Amino acid sequence: MDSLTQIVLGAACGEVVLGKKIGNRAMMWGAVGGTIPDLDVLGNFMMTDMQALAFHRGISHSIFFAITTPFLFGYLVDKLYQSGLYQNKFYKGFIFLCTVLFTAFCAFVLNLATKIIGGNYNYFLIAVSAALALWAVYKLSQTYLTNTLEPINATRKDWNWLFFWSIFTHPLLDAFTAYGTQLFAPFSDYRVAFNTISVADPIYTVPFLACLIGASFFNRKRPMRRYLNYLGLILSSAYLLFTVFNKKRVDKVFENSLQAENIDFQRFRTGPSIFNNILWQGVAETKDGYYYGSYSLLDKKPQVYKFYETPKNHELVDAYKADTDIQILQWFSDGYYTVTPMNGDTLQIGDLRYGTTKERPAEPEDYVFKFTIVPDGNGGVDAFETRDFDDRSDAFSHLWTRIKGY
Repeated sequence: MDSLTQIVLGAACGEVVLGKKIGNRAMMWGAVGGTIPDLDVLGNFMMTDMQALAFHRGISHSIFFAITTPFLFGYLVDKLYQSGLYQNKFYKGFIFLCTVLFTAFCAFVLNLATKIIGGNYNYFLIAVSAALALWAVYKLSQTYLTNTLEPINATRKDWNWLFFWSIFTHPLLDAFTAYGTQLFAPFSDYRVAFNTISVADPIYTVPFLACLIGASFFNRKRPMRRYLNYLGLILSSAYLLFTVFNKKRVDKVFENSLQAENIDFQRFRTGPSIFNNILWQGVAETKDGYYYGSYSLLDKKPQVYKFYETPKNHELVDAYKADTDIQILQWFSDGYYTVTPMNGDTLQIGDLRYGTTKERPAEPEDYVFKFTIVPDGNGGVDAFETRDFDDRSDAFSHLWTRIKGY
């Protein structure tokens, strides 16, 4: 899931474990724990695109990591509070600065999302998010920088449990997305992907976040604080359970539609489109190619309106099958990929698990996840993710239109 969702889930777990003892600091450290697994993205600065692709959601997202590392983080945080360093003005100033930067980053991401989706910035949203960010910074400066903080009433065992639950729930939630999570690393590189929820789904995140924020305004000893936090956990968990049953229904729709079209498929998979659980995309593999289509829960009939076919063209990369980059892409896509000739010897691999941005016979630019393959002159290739930074508002406009159904 997206970083904000994992922060919210981690903070809620921290509140469950230690909220009654230490108040909002339990949320803060839970949010830190919920962020730790995704710090593997720092490897992007030291790795090639394909190495980073294989590394992300690897060991840091494993059950092994969740079981072993909480002892280290619990020890370090326990020592921090035992030392009294958390009362030091320089330490508090550093934490305050980090919080300000994080708040500004959240406001920036929110407004960037509106630009990507709508094609333009929403100036009202800019003003509101800036006002909220400034208010949060002001309140923090009043309650944190200028006050002597109350002592922490938590044992090392408490900290161990806080970090265990905030870290452990991170890969579990990620496993419900299409990306895949190496839960059993380092013993296996098998990627668990239940594929029931989008990597970003506001229906999961927004009510959860609202309950968490509401809980943070109550004193740690007030029952309402716990009720609101549990309400957020219950609502998000109930929605996640809904996505599981929803997928079973959608899978049946796709299977029946494929059979009705007499498509002799070997296997198929479905997944929700971005930001929602209403519009689903599916891809079926045949001997020579793939059939892909979409289904909205708001469609008049429980069937896939139209299937589009695309060839595999896997033979175009057979000459490079020993190359590590190609092996990573084949593993990452779970074999659901199509190869498209581009300019000269350049190829493009489109990952069909994520579908296309538009319903039509796919053009190279339509694939949500795509990679450029360039021969390196030594019998291998250089592969890198193709990133589109152009205005994609047309794609989101099409997404919204398709969600409303045929």
